Amino acid sequence: MEVGIIFKIAAVGILVSILSQILKHSGRDEQAFLVSLAGLLVVLYWIVPYIYELFESIQQLFEL
Repeated sequence: MEVGIIFKIAAVGILVSILSQILKHSGRDEQAFLVSLAGLLVVLYWIVPYIYELFESIQQLFEL
C-alpha cells in the first residue's frame, strides 16, 4: 500500500470538512450533505482496489 494514498485521504477529509462547515453555516445543509457524500465516494473509489487485493491475499493464504 502506498503512503501517498493516506495523504490523499487526509486531504479529502480536510477539504470536505471545511466545505461542509462553510455550507452548513450558510444554511445549505443539503449541499453540505452532498459534499460529504461525494468525499466518501471518492475515498471509497480509491480504497476498493486495496480491499480487493487484501481479500485475494487472504483467499490465496487459505487455499494451501
